[in-house]
This record gives sequence, C-alpha cells and structure tokens, in this order.
Amino acid sequence: MNILVVGSGGREHAIIMKLSESPMVEKIYAAPGNGGISKFAECFDVSATDIDGMVELAKKLNPDLVVVAPDDPLVLGMVDEMQKAGFKTFGPKKNAAIIEGSKIFSKELMKKYNIPTGGYEVFDDSEKAIEYIKAQNSYPTVIKADGLALGKGVIIAQNEDEAVEAVKSMIDGGKFGKSGSRVVVEEFLTGPEVSVLSFTDGKTLVPMISSMDHKRALDNDEGLNTGGMGTVAPNPYYTSDIAKECMEKIFIPTINAMNAEGRTFEGCLYFGLMLTPKGPKVIEYNCRFGDPETQVVLPMLEGDLAEIFLACYNHTLADCKISWKSGFSTCVVMASGGYPVSYKKGIEMFGMDEKGQVEDAFVYHAGTKLENNKFYTNGGRVLGITCFGLTLDAALERSYTAVKKISFDGAFYRNDIGQRAKKALVENKDILDLDYKEDMENYISENGVYLRQ
Repeated sequence: MNILVVGSGGREHAIIMKLSESPMVEKIYAAPGNGGISKFAECFDVSATDIDGMVELAKKLNPDLVVVAPDDPLVLGMVDEMQKAGFKTFGPKKNAAIIEGSKIFSKELMKKYNIPTGGYEVFDDSEKAIEYIKAQNSYPTVIKADGLALGKGVIIAQNEDEAVEAVKSMIDGGKFGKSGSRVVVEEFLTGPEVSVLSFTDGKTLVPMISSMDHKRALDNDEGLNTGGMGTVAPNPYYTSDIAKECMEKIFIPTINAMNAEGRTFEGCLYFGLMLTPKGPKVIEYNCRFGDPETQVVLPMLEGDLAEIFLACYNHTLADCKISWKSGFSTCVVMASGGYPVSYKKGIEMFGMDEKGQVEDAFVYHAGTKLENNKFYTNGGRVLGITCFGLTLDAALERSYTAVKKISFDGAFYRNDIGQRAKKALVENKDILDLDYKEDMENYISENGVYLRQ
C-alpha cells in the first residue's frame, strides 16, 4: 500500500511512524509534513486545509488510502471530496465531523439522546449571555466558542468579570471570527479528566487505551493553557468499572445517536471525559486523534494500523485483531520559549540523529523543519518524547533521560508529567485493575452496535 497522510504535527508523525511498521505499507506520503516527518515519509508542500490542492496531489500520487488527521480539513469536508475523487479514506465525512466542528451541535446531541454532560445554554447575544451568567452566579463557569478555534476557544472564567470579558470578546469582539459568533455557557465540571480515543466504522467501536493530558504550560498545573505539554497512558483513574459505565452510557449511545441523525461516524472518535462525583460526563468530542494523546496511545497498539484504517473504511472493524501492550507509555513535550503566547522559530536543535531520533525513545516532531540536514524549530510545541516502561516510574525516567539528550535555545518542558497519575495509582491501589482490557466482555446494544475493549 501507498498511503497519503494529511497534516504536519506530532500526531501525524506518530501515525506515520506506526504505519511504517505495517508489512502492508510500501510508501508513505505526507502533506505538508515537517522536518521529522520527512525522514519517514515523502513530504509535499500543500496546506492541510487546501482541499482542492490535496485532491489534486492525491490524483498525482494515486495512494491506496488517504488519512485525514487534523480537525480543520475534516470539518471542511476533505474526506467527502477525496471519496468523490475515488480514494479510500480514514476520517469522518463533513456531516459527522460536526461533532467537533460545532460545540452547540454536540451539546444538543447529548441532550437529545441522554448522554451525560454538563448543563448549558446557547447564546448569540452577548447581553443575554451575560444576564444568564449573572443569574447563575456560579463560578468557575465555562464559555466555549461554537466552532473550531485552534484549541483556544474554551475559557474557564473564575469570576463575573472574566466571564463578561470572555463573552464580549467572542460575540462582539470577533476574537475567534465566525467560530465565536455563538457561544455555549456551560456548567463547570470537577473530577479527573480522561481521554479515550476510539476506532469506529460506524457500527463497531473499539476504544483505545485511555490517557491523561497535561494542559498547563508550567509545573504544578500553573501557567497558561496549551495544546498539551505531556501525556500518560493508561490513565489510572479510568478503572474497569468506569470503563464499563462509559461503554453503556456514553460510547455506544454516541455512535447510535450519530447513526440515528444520519451522520454515521467513521474514523477516530475522541471522548474527552470528566469523572465527576455523579459519574463520567462528556466534556467534548473530537473528530480525530488527539494531540499529544496519540503520541502515547499508538506506540502501545498491538495491531496493524494500516489494516485498522482500511477496516474502518470497509466497515469490517469487527474482524480486526486489536490489543494493547501492558505497562505505561509517557510523553514529555519540549516547547519553544514563550509558548503558548509568542516564540521564535528557526532555532537550531542538537542531540538527535540523522532521523531526528534519540536512542530508546520515540521522538515525535510537532514543530520542526529540516534544512541542509539540520533540524530547526518551527512552532510552539516542538517535540514529544515518548518512552515505555513496565511501571510508570520507569517510563517517566526514560522519557526525561531522552529529553535531556536534546537541546535548543529557549527550550522548556514540564518536570512533573505523570505525577498526578502516580498519585492516582496510590489512591486506587485497592480497586485499580489496569488489566481490565484483557477480561472485558463484549457489550451488545439493542440495535446491533457493539463495543469491544
């Protein structure tokens, strides 16, 4: 097989490196790719959101499969256009990608089909939104732009002044363009967060191993929100009992709901969950692999990713052999100084081999470029360094050892990735069963959709 992967970040690098392990795969193309990706795939300078340009590229390359990884091209309908042009694809069509493309759609879907989530109201008038917020008088409160906003469209307001500013900046100030012209004012949920990615062909849903993200820029969960500064898999808070509850109340109902709405979802469906005192609730859906969750989840996959992608397209996912390695996977993100606000690009990087790797680790390139066989920074989140371990401590030690082999001016990273997970392991030692994936029975729904762990 020849495969074209659309995208340019760490998520795409992780997908490409996993695809390269498949005996089915002969050649991988990437567009636009990045410095590290160029060592594992032939890159083409076509923007991920240039649908016409990407279709034309596909016609020239004639790949056996097109993997559309980022949210923007999925929401814009790249999969639809690729299929019209005759290409097999991995990723949801436009009418299904709306589950991420519109926060209002996803909240109303959950309300209609009784999928547990936080309470909310929708507004396109700033004064009415502010009136509602003042009447609720409950803080923190969450204000979300309806559409995509590069992962920055969610503001957790700690008080009335912050909430008013957030609403006005989105609706009146156009902070996120059309994406923020309508907003969701949402109940603030408390509890451990869990990310669960899943493969689905619209009738079969196979959850991947759970993970824990670290969003804040600095140690001790301080600093600004980022796209993610590190991840751990599996997430120790996600016990077997919670997994079963999520299957019955969230995962299958979501697939059934999308089918009932005529929006069959095929690809990777991401569940962002909050384990509240009242049970698991959905914070958000994503219509694609999470970043940097993918960087810890895919290395633990025991199965042929190319085969799984094809099965999602062919609706034969139930026939795929999918299992997960035991132990832990940890990723530490190295970022540019000043991220997530402002930062320099074009800084030379040192310590990696000719493929942009270091020994005993996966180095996933997120924001890099390659010039004259040298790697340079080209983004805020630059690298994600992932390692395995039979214990969480062992995986973390290996990740941080690998991080210290790499250097560039201004580089920074969190020193406490995985510490919350270690605490959870201690708290849950009597009830935690990290081997739940081995003994979980298939769950059969009334209309034939089933979930396999």
